[in-house]
Amino acid sequence: MTAVAYRTITVAPIAGALGAEIGGVDLSTSLSDETVAEIRRAWLDHLVVFFREQDVSLDAFRAFARRIGEPVEYPFVKGMDDFPEIITVSKLPHETVNFGGIWHSDTVYLERPPMATLLVAREVPPFGGDTLFANMYAAYEALSPAMQRMLAPLRAVHSSALADVSKTREDRMRDAGNGETREYTSEHPVVRTHPETGRRALYVNVAHTLRFAGFTDDESRPLLQFLFAHSVRPEFTCRFQWRVGSIAMWDNRCAMHNPVNDYHGYTRTMHRITLAGDLPR
Repeated sequence: MTAVAYRTITVAPIAGALGAEIGGVDLSTSLSDETVAEIRRAWLDHLVVFFREQDVSLDAFRAFARRIGEPVEYPFVKGMDDFPEIITVSKLPHETVNFGGIWHSDTVYLERPPMATLLVAREVPPFGGDTLFANMYAAYEALSPAMQRMLAPLRAVHSSALADVSKTREDRMRDAGNGETREYTSEHPVVRTHPETGRRALYVNVAHTLRFAGFTDDESRPLLQFLFAHSVRPEFTCRFQWRVGSIAMWDNRCAMHNPVNDYHGYTRTMHRITLAGDLPR
C-alpha cells in the first residue's frame, strides 16, 4: 500500500491485510471537516480503524458517528432510552456465549445493510476478548479468474435466523430485546462493488448466508463452505486487542469481524452504533 500523507492525524497500520490505528485526535471534541475527511480516507484505505484512550460520553460517541454517517437502530436489541441508536453489547461473568461471536458482516439479512459499525470499549477482561477482522477485497482478489467469473452473476440469500448466529443474540435479547421475533431475509450479490472505492469484495458470510439464489441448500453448501473458509485465511486478517476507551470503526461493505470468546468468568462491555448503508450492487 502506497504511503499516504495526513495533515491532522497519524495513521499506523497494524497488519498487512487491513487495520490501522489513528492517533492525534480527541473524539470527545468537535472535529474539523479536514480531520473528519482524513479519518474517513484512512478508514476507506484500511477497512477498519482504531482509536486509543478515547474518553467519550454517549453524546460525543453519537456525535462522532454522525460525522461519518447516519446512525440507525439495531433490529433485535433495544437501544438506550436517551440514545436509541446505541446498544450495549455485554458478556457477563456467568455467560458462556458472546454476542455476535462468529465471522460475519453486520445485518447482511437487511435489504440495506449498514455501511459501518462503531464500537467503544467500556469494560474489558484482564485478557482475551480481542476482535478479528477480515479483508473481503483480498479474499475476492485471491480467487482464481475462473472462480471470479463464476461468482460474478450469482446472488446469495441471507437470513437472520441461522442457528449459529441466533444463539449469540439470546442473552442480549432476553435482557434488552425490543420484542422483535420476525426473521429478516435478503438477497444480495455474492461479489459486491464498493460504492465509494469501486473495488470488488466477496459478500457472503457463515453467520447469515443461507444459499445461492435459485440453488438448493445442498447445492450451495460445498461452494459456500469453501468461500467461508477462504475468506478468513490468516493473511487476510488482523487482530485488535481492546483497552478501555478503545474505539473501532469498520466498513461492513468490505470487511468481516469475529469477536473472540475466550474470557469466561469476566465482563466485557461495549457500546455500539451502526450507520445506515445502501443497496448492495
